[in-house]
Amino acid sequence: MFEMDEATLTSMGAQITTAEIAQQPDLWRDTLEIYKTNLDAIEAFLAEARAMGEGRLSVVFTGAGTSDYVGDTVAPYLRHAGDRSLYDFKPVATTDIVSAPRDFLNPDEPTVLVSFARSGNSPESLAAVEIAGAFVKNVRFLNITCAPEGRLAVESADDPRALTLLIPRANDKGFAMTGSYSCMTLLSTLIFDTASLEQKAAWVEQIAKMGEEVVARESEVAAFLAGDFNRVTYLGSGSFVGLAQESQLKILELAHGLVATSWDSSMGYRHGPKSFVDDKTLVFVFMNNDAYTRQYDLDILNEINGDKIAQKTIAVQQDVAPVFEGESFTFAGYDALPEGYLALPFIMVAQTVSLLNSVRVGNTPDTPSPTGTVNRVVKGVTIHPFEA
Repeated sequence: MFEMDEATLTSMGAQITTAEIAQQPDLWRDTLEIYKTNLDAIEAFLAEARAMGEGRLSVVFTGAGTSDYVGDTVAPYLRHAGDRSLYDFKPVATTDIVSAPRDFLNPDEPTVLVSFARSGNSPESLAAVEIAGAFVKNVRFLNITCAPEGRLAVESADDPRALTLLIPRANDKGFAMTGSYSCMTLLSTLIFDTASLEQKAAWVEQIAKMGEEVVARESEVAAFLAGDFNRVTYLGSGSFVGLAQESQLKILELAHGLVATSWDSSMGYRHGPKSFVDDKTLVFVFMNNDAYTRQYDLDILNEINGDKIAQKTIAVQQDVAPVFEGESFTFAGYDALPEGYLALPFIMVAQTVSLLNSVRVGNTPDTPSPTGTVNRVVKGVTIHPFEA
């Protein structure tokens, strides 16, 4: 797909999605520059937010769908790579905040609401900000969005409580979020990771090279899909649980539900969800580089592979010992990355799987919902009045 000409891809209904997956390494380099350019404004914003009260500041990562999974991917890593003396990181979907704000927000807890939004036009994105602003006594808003013209960015422009950071090249035009997911993940990680700027820059350049490698090794990804399968599951640990959820959503979206999907943590999968696996199932496991955590990812790989219940059991991994000796997509020759950054080249592998699978089942990746009942920007949502 990545080597096809634009006309061929357009005839397949796949030109937009293919290009947006492939351009991510360049977007990650852009995102680092956006972070560096806005560093003074970010530090000033966070200093003001910390001054709202004593103790740790509650940092709530929020979004809907893929934007929600950004927070699910970022928060576990930042709980040890961020400054835990200053921040308490919590991923909470906008759909949860809007539907049950008292269950998920503490009005007496100084809070930064970090809103992730590709378009900034989803009703829940706007309502979550409005509800948090009315319900939480001391609140600030950090908006990470890809659309300068979106309502989230425009309506926050004059709010002294808000800082909006824009990643305009990541405003995906395809149905499925790809670069918007990975760039919002990266920017939020860069903001709160305590690593030095020099280290962050080195990690970003490394993931960009690894992402370019995914594009070059498309044939290896295609080989995973060579059999007759109708189910795909993704597993991982730590930050890769959120990554697994986003990966299964890409299969679901781009194949319009024609391939069944599941996701879970590597350890959690045994507790019932493993019943999903049969001889027409592909099982992908994202291998964490943390030595302790990696043992559990390797355990589930070896268990399912040894049970011989799946059509294929595939590790997505760096060549950090111990590696899975079975079928794998392995990145070799790089320094071992922390999970917050490794998630990005890993998601490119999963996005490529979803793209190829969409074409395999006869769908059009750029417009995968033939009935139009599932939309790029959600429609049909009623936001009911909330009284704080």
